[in-house]
Amino acid sequence: MNRVGGLLLAMAIGLAPASAGAQDTVSPPPQEAIAPASQPITPATDAIAKLVQQQAPPVVLDVRMGEHADRTRFVVELSDPVETRIFTLTNPDRVVIDMPELLWRVPSGERPSGKGVVNSYRYGLFRKGNSRFVIDLNQPAKAEDVKIYPPEGGYGFRLVIDLHRVTPAAFAESAGWPKADRSTPPGAVASLPQPALAPQPVPGTPESGVPDAKRVIVVDAGHGGVDPGTHGKSGTLEKDIVLGVAAKLAAALEARGQYRVKLTRDADFFIPLRERVNIARAARGDLFVSLHVDSISDPSVRGASIYTLSDQASDREAAKLADKENMSDVIAGVDLAGDNAPVALILIDLAQRDTMNRSARLAETVLEQLPKATMVRPSTPHRSAGFAVLKGPDIPAVLVELGYLSNAKDEALMRTDEWRQRVAGAIADAVDRHFEPRQAPSRQASVP
Repeated sequence: MNRVGGLLLAMAIGLAPASAGAQDTVSPPPQEAIAPASQPITPATDAIAKLVQQQAPPVVLDVRMGEHADRTRFVVELSDPVETRIFTLTNPDRVVIDMPELLWRVPSGERPSGKGVVNSYRYGLFRKGNSRFVIDLNQPAKAEDVKIYPPEGGYGFRLVIDLHRVTPAAFAESAGWPKADRSTPPGAVASLPQPALAPQPVPGTPESGVPDAKRVIVVDAGHGGVDPGTHGKSGTLEKDIVLGVAAKLAAALEARGQYRVKLTRDADFFIPLRERVNIARAARGDLFVSLHVDSISDPSVRGASIYTLSDQASDREAAKLADKENMSDVIAGVDLAGDNAPVALILIDLAQRDTMNRSARLAETVLEQLPKATMVRPSTPHRSAGFAVLKGPDIPAVLVELGYLSNAKDEALMRTDEWRQRVAGAIADAVDRHFEPRQAPSRQASVP
């Protein structure tokens, strides 16, 4: 997508509250957040056209929000003008603003009051090449008077978006993907280029250069980009922790010479849940390890735990966690229309029953090794529920919750390189053990 050329806007509307995300940040609205004095830039502006040739991605310098009686105004301050696409999605309802890939250099600020149109907002890299800004709404609203203003008064380029209240009927009529993009597959980004999955050579074939004995391990760093996951009191983000551990786990496995590792993501960008499963299957994965971090209302709870797929949750806490992790696509503004088939109708069959059994054995092996690197929850460390990311029907898969960012001790450990290296090594040892002749498990005492 060109960085300039005017605003390509597809308007639609949102309704209903959503929880505030880890990057829900706003800055105090200055006077210009109410009424910019400059004339808006048009697609024909010669000065802007010259900027198309610049190579560096635009930088987001600030995001400001002003809540007023008749409108809520967002001002996104940029180093360069950009093309945007604005639409809304439902359940929960939110305004979605798609832009080219941006560098986010936004200072932290206060959250919205929650009493007006806006409940919260978040931003980040949706996928390579595309950034996304998502606004969760409390009330029916539509985006109007969208303009971009040139630098003035010490400010950079300013993308100005006004949200005005509308009736529920007007919202319902205009919400959803633009008509031109109705053919976009569920989970894809409307009207934006989709990165094709590179064909993965099958291990053991001449073109792969990988011998038959080399196992393919798919390591999935959860969340990413516009979806930060959970966060700790000191500001630690789940997406950063798991990406760091994933990189160390990949290095530890490949250093052993027995594995080829496929990372679902190797940088801070978002990947829909189903695409993570598709990546694992395209790579002909032998194991799928998804890394996450948890949080809970009780700050005393700490320690790692392992989850596997099941059509029935093992307990209420496991069911709640699965619901939260499965919200990742909704948080990132992915269209889930047409994706209403129950899990049992698609995935739970006789073949997957065998895969689920092998996943359970992998989970127990990980639990044998993790205590030498980090604390493991003393009660029910192995649980099961309907996690969307574990739904590959033919690949043994586990979701490793590395600890709790809601616990101060766990958060402090997760921030250290030493802890991440130890945990990666323990999981790599578990992968080794998984492919050895099965022995009776012998759990070790946990490292505090």
